[in-house]
Amino acid sequence: MAEKVTGPASYFPSIEKKYGKPIEHWMKELKKVAKLAHMEQVAHLKEKFEMGHGHANAIVAVFRKENGL
Repeated sequence: MAEKVTGPASYFPSIEKKYGKPIEHWMKELKKVAKLAHMEQVAHLKEKFEMGHGHANAIVAVFRKENGL
């Protein structure tokens, strides 16, 4: 039995479904703005891609954790 995904990554299936792109796509977009602060990265996803706040925040949280930011 697979371990249940919790935390910000639990949003990933719905993000992929809603925006039609894999999470890897969003991680590449965030690499372009990696030097920005957390909320600036969230704002980038919201403004450039019309992503909802919760989805943007979840992706940024995982991105920053995975990249030691």
